[in-house]
Amino acid sequence: MMNEHWKKSTYSNTGGNCVEARVIDQGATVRDTQHRDLAELSVPTSEWTALLHALRTR
Repeated sequence: MMNEHWKKSTYSNTGGNCVEARVIDQGATVRDTQHRDLAELSVPTSEWTALLHALRTR
């Protein structure tokens, strides 16, 4: 099941240096908000979970 709703961090500023992420069956995808049409980076569930955990415990 693909989640078509991209989310941008509430910590993102208005300067345009942001990324968006969305959940997919295999984990998550991430893209640059300034170049949405160029590419997406797919991250497996285990790595996405580890990244979120590391960011939350900083």
